[in-house]
Amino acid sequence: MSAEATNPEAHPEARPELRRRGRSRLDLRRLGRAALLGPTSRDRLPDAIGHVAEAHRAHHPDADMSILRRAYLLAESSHRGQMRKSGEPYITHPLAVTLILAELGAETTTLTASLLHDTVEDTDVTLDQVRAEFGDEVCFIVDGVTKVEKIDYGAAAEPETFRKMLVATGNDVRVMSIKLADRLHNMRTLGVMRPEKQARIAKVTRDVLIPLAERLGVQALKTELEDLVFAILHPEEYEGTRALIAAHAGERDPLPGIADSVRTVLREAGIGAEVQVRPRHFVSVHRIARSRGELRGSDFGRILVLVGENADCYAVLGELHTCFTPVVSEFKDFIATPKFNLYQSLHTAVATPEGYVAEVIVRTRQMHRVAEAGVVALGNPYATATPDATATPDAAADPDEERVDPTRPGWLSRLLDWQQSAPDPDTFWTVLRAELAQDREITVFRADGGTLGLPAGASCIDAAYAQHGEAAHGCIGARVNGRLTSLSSPLSDGDTVQLLLAQDASSGPSAEWLDHARTPAARIAISRWLESHPDRAMATTTAARAPLSVVGVRGGGANAVADLPDATVRLAGCCTPVPPDAVAGFLVRGGAVTVHRIQCAAVAQMRAVGRTSVAVHWRATADCRVTLLAESFGRPHLLADLTEAIAREGVEVVSATVEPPVEGRVRHTYTLQLPDAAGLPALMRAMRDVPGVYDVSRA
Repeated sequence: MSAEATNPEAHPEARPELRRRGRSRLDLRRLGRAALLGPTSRDRLPDAIGHVAEAHRAHHPDADMSILRRAYLLAESSHRGQMRKSGEPYITHPLAVTLILAELGAETTTLTASLLHDTVEDTDVTLDQVRAEFGDEVCFIVDGVTKVEKIDYGAAAEPETFRKMLVATGNDVRVMSIKLADRLHNMRTLGVMRPEKQARIAKVTRDVLIPLAERLGVQALKTELEDLVFAILHPEEYEGTRALIAAHAGERDPLPGIADSVRTVLREAGIGAEVQVRPRHFVSVHRIARSRGELRGSDFGRILVLVGENADCYAVLGELHTCFTPVVSEFKDFIATPKFNLYQSLHTAVATPEGYVAEVIVRTRQMHRVAEAGVVALGNPYATATPDATATPDAAADPDEERVDPTRPGWLSRLLDWQQSAPDPDTFWTVLRAELAQDREITVFRADGGTLGLPAGASCIDAAYAQHGEAAHGCIGARVNGRLTSLSSPLSDGDTVQLLLAQDASSGPSAEWLDHARTPAARIAISRWLESHPDRAMATTTAARAPLSVVGVRGGGANAVADLPDATVRLAGCCTPVPPDAVAGFLVRGGAVTVHRIQCAAVAQMRAVGRTSVAVHWRATADCRVTLLAESFGRPHLLADLTEAIAREGVEVVSATVEPPVEGRVRHTYTLQLPDAAGLPALMRAMRDVPGVYDVSRA
């Protein structure tokens, strides 16, 4: 199945790079009916699934075809006499769906279930019969697909239909694989339905199934579904794009010549590679035309380079950028940082001496298979040591026990979590579409070493609910990469986040959290809490923070001495240096010398404006003043406990400032007189040991 067919009506189901040499191109729309006209001997593989068997053997040469034969015979006999709305025998539908999956490389169990996916719903065949004949694994998948199909696809039922589909998919992604192939074949034959029904099905396909295909990495299905939806929902733009492609077909195409040049460069460099020209599909051409205006010949396709190893990908990239002029802005490395849907490739663009710009994709053959087939290429997630498709894995031994597909992507796990909390189908539908619109995912690390998968743009609030569930209502702050930050702070890929929970069980979120929550789980949980606490929802929970009042020592330099006779020495209040800090002095107005720690940002500013530098050293006396910031959870008697801890260390409190609480957190500023600067680390440890205090730092 090609992910980039230039004509969606042609539907080139067989991918050239995956077909055996000499194998003919297949037309799935005509395959089933034509095959049924041939002989169907009961003592050999039926001719009707000969193409399915051939496609399956191309990926799995040692597959047991007898299982497919038995599945086809049961499906054909069960559906005998049933017709599709197009007038074709109904068996053509499961055959076409199965061939789609076979071309993608699905394993035998998936193909067996695909042949049988409508038998339990539409015929007298029962799940017990399927289990007895084909084993628990096939039965489990057929049951999952049946549960999806039992709901009427009316406008009101659509949200609940897809909720059930997600639940079934979460247990085994092969259920979704069959559902996507089923929808693709139905979209191909949608012309027999009324225009309004075509539009409704196309909209649902656009809003949910195409994003799901993208997230499962099944690009071969996704791109053809896009073209079919495009033709139904935007017929005028579709015809305009068709005219563009038809006009290009009559012109000289520069891409084959560029591909020949790439082959020559790689051959001379000793890199074994297969170079192909990949035509863009209709929607891709339409998008390029809208963004670039007038199209040139090289805009109608891309060059694909397939190699054997990961290292060869970068070798190809080096040769391309050496022998052609690279377009640096077009370079993307999805090998080092794969997409959330398993996709890996190098993307670049090169300019030729003739002025053409050609986009180039470089990947290994295994990457190509995964890029086309996504989760279908992962095979059976419950495979046992033996290749027997009817073997019963441990996960399926108890039909009442929930099992989780080990290949299930993180985003799908999140969907399954929050869909249970969605209060009604309309909310579920709205949030589902918003979630699927997120096309990029980030990974952040938890303080305990685990990871969280979140959509791009997620904040600390989203991380809190992803990690702690409803306990995140009491979250009051976070550390990101070791630095304290607010819950509204957005996260980046690779960040380490430590979430801080309040000790007060009555703590809860504010309405402002909804402005920063991106994940459905967080938004639904916050909304439900606010609905159950209307008094808190109406109140303003974030108090304005008073200006930070740091009391520095500007009247004297304590035990700091400047190498400038009779100069007044002042310790900077911005960084409060103490012995044995490395310091720098600068001459300011009035002939005074202000002393900063070397790390203070003011040092660079002083030098930038040309302030005179003055050497400064510490006296032998050890006493000093310092300003400390303490951040804590709000609780009674906190100020008393902190000042008591300071007094136990023999330190004098010169001044103290306590700011209004913000999101349950309190910030204290202390200016302290220490008898010995060496006691500063012990003092800070003593303050951190006070219950509720989670950070003490120098001002």
